[in-house]
Amino acid sequence: MGRFERRTEPTSNGRLGPMSSPLRPHHAQSAEAPAPRPIGLDDTDLSAFIAEHGVAAELCYPGVPTPTVPDAARALGVEPDAIIKSLVFETQGAPCLVIAAGEVRIAYKMLADALSVSRRQLRMVAPEAALEITGFPVGAMPPFGHHQPLPTFVDSRSVPRGATVYGGGGTRNALLRVEVDTLLRVTAAQYLPLTATT
Repeated sequence: MGRFERRTEPTSNGRLGPMSSPLRPHHAQSAEAPAPRPIGLDDTDLSAFIAEHGVAAELCYPGVPTPTVPDAARALGVEPDAIIKSLVFETQGAPCLVIAAGEVRIAYKMLADALSVSRRQLRMVAPEAALEITGFPVGAMPPFGHHQPLPTFVDSRSVPRGATVYGGGGTRNALLRVEVDTLLRVTAAQYLPLTATT
């Protein structure tokens, strides 16, 4: 397979999407020959992924660093809810990606239920582990184009279909502009409520 080539499998709507096998530990390595730590990725790698997969998305460079949701919203002149964040969680050694908008809080119990695990088995990984798993640093992490495709969950309460959203662009100087429907297709995400109503 090429560097960015993914296997595909039918999604629930019958279309082909990135291979999303059940959660499994990301650190399984041979005892005889440990796999080297993958190198970090950046906006160049993300741009190549977009081009190679024909994703209808683009990178934006607002001219200022955008490490947080408020920073990104100010730089683009949009509401914080138009900014998505990509968070890496782990359960029993297996990582997954959770995407939500703005500054909403993920309801751990709802995510645990979606994963069919107990709340105690679920945790958000440290920034260093997120970098190793995805290739991208926290604060610049895009929703796709990682070292390997991750099982992905998108919060249906804060990321509405038909909207245009902005996520991490691979570096803190870049943002990814993408339609929500495209995001769901590329990630083959489960689209369900993951934040509590207020």
